[in-house]
Amino acid sequence: MSRRGGFPGGGMPGNMNNLMKQAQRMQRQMAEKQEELEGKEYTATSGGGAVEVTVSGKKELTKINISPDACDPDDVEILQDMIIAAVNEAMKQADEASQAAMGSLTGGLGGLI
Repeated sequence: MSRRGGFPGGGMPGNMNNLMKQAQRMQRQMAEKQEELEGKEYTATSGGGAVEVTVSGKKELTKINISPDACDPDDVEILQDMIIAAVNEAMKQADEASQAAMGSLTGGLGGLI
């Protein structure tokens, strides 16, 4: 008769148990880091400071400050472009901070998580 695969006694070997504990610890750390990131704010400007926006770590727009000098009633498109540029830069900052924080936790695991 052939033996069935598995571990003697049906339990996990010590190495597997340690891996499970490490995975649980990493998951807990990632949740804590995500919560920390969501509490941060990222601010960016465009148009030489004429438009300033702030986004939260949850990637929600929370503030817009527009200098009165930025408002040319004959050229609203420039103001719109400055707002888009500032929002996109603030979102990029939030993404980079998130990737850096999570990358420090996952190390070389790459796409496994």
